[in-house]
Amino acid sequence: MTGQHHAVTEPHRPFAEAVRLDLSDPDTLRQLWDLQRASYAVEARLIGFDGIPPLHESLEQLRACDESFLGVRDESGLVGAVAWARLPNGALDICRLVVHPVAHRRGVATALLDALDSIEPAELTVVSTGTANLPALALYRRRGFVPVVERRIVPGVSVTLLERRTASALRPVHNS
Repeated sequence: MTGQHHAVTEPHRPFAEAVRLDLSDPDTLRQLWDLQRASYAVEARLIGFDGIPPLHESLEQLRACDESFLGVRDESGLVGAVAWARLPNGALDICRLVVHPVAHRRGVATALLDALDSIEPAELTVVSTGTANLPALALYRRRGFVPVVERRIVPGVSVTLLERRTASALRPVHNS
């Protein structure tokens, strides 16, 4: 046993289909803020750095961010969310992917990424995560992302930038 406090016999609780989150709704905003604080606290421990910007974001800063959000809920509330923005070159930038610690290993992140792929297809998708966040790196690699660069943000802490190109982006342009 790894010291986790999950009952071995507890079945995975189902979660609802991903839906767009409206950050102008105060309850949704508060749930998302609480969710991302819980999720980024786990990443901060994994990478040994608590300076992750969304971990210190105010409710007002979160509401004002220029990102779109999808979230999934279970009977306890919001358990996961993904945020994205389109870059000027048309690439899809996954800005945040957060899962509440009580919902880890339930397929929440995969469901969110599946939903995002469905509603926002992109020839190029980019994402970054702490280099020491091995669970996140494994998830992105399973989804076809490849590391492209590692950037040191403070001594001893780096972020890995990953990208995924679709098959259509890999085909040569047809010249007539």
